[in-house]
Amino acid sequence: MRIISRLDIKNKTLIKGLNFEGLRQLGNAEDFAKKYFEENIDEIMYIDSVASLYSRSGLHEILTFTVKNIFVPLTVSGAIKSVEDALLYFKNGADKISVNTGAVENPSLINDLVENFGSANVALSIEAKKIDENKWNVFTSTGRDNSGKDLKDWISEATDRGVGEISITSIDNDGYQNGFDYKMIELALEHTLVPLIVGGGFGRLEHLDKLDKSISGILVGSALHYKKLTISSIKEHLSKLNFEVRT
Repeated sequence: MRIISRLDIKNKTLIKGLNFEGLRQLGNAEDFAKKYFEENIDEIMYIDSVASLYSRSGLHEILTFTVKNIFVPLTVSGAIKSVEDALLYFKNGADKISVNTGAVENPSLINDLVENFGSANVALSIEAKKIDENKWNVFTSTGRDNSGKDLKDWISEATDRGVGEISITSIDNDGYQNGFDYKMIELALEHTLVPLIVGGGFGRLEHLDKLDKSISGILVGSALHYKKLTISSIKEHLSKLNFEVRT
């Protein structure tokens, strides 16, 4: 089980809200990234939270800092609409790229990215919201727009197109720290043939107790940003639950 810090970024500032709305500025994103690295985080995921909405250029300046000061795997998401966009992130230090809005709008983008960079370096980021009993839709533009795509269908299609990893975040639970959307995770696992990372709602150690052992990692945002939990306490609890964790 990988512990992955999710850093939602606007310009160079770390931001966080509830249900992806009411975003609050928390400070310099580079400071948070360095702190989590020093506290033994397994991976870091940078998400340019305004890239798709405002066509911002992305996180290249932060990446330059990161590759010089932080030595854990780094995934970057935001404004990736072409092979060229992804290549620029890789050139600036990303180990992996994750696509969301660009792939939903143009699914063949996944094929193009996999062909150029390989499945292991291409992930899919999904923001999902419950719209009916046992039904979740995929949203884009940082949770603002309902794509109309059914979660399980999009997972299956993206997997068929060669994506190497999927991260899924519950919009309904995001930021509240009241627990994961376990039913959504169960549905995703039923249709996922690649490693699955889950996020949205994690705030207490006992929230880990009901996670399936096949989950590859958890995205942690508010619980770390607001110092509700520590990376070491999360790893210790996962070890007690017999998850494999990185030391």
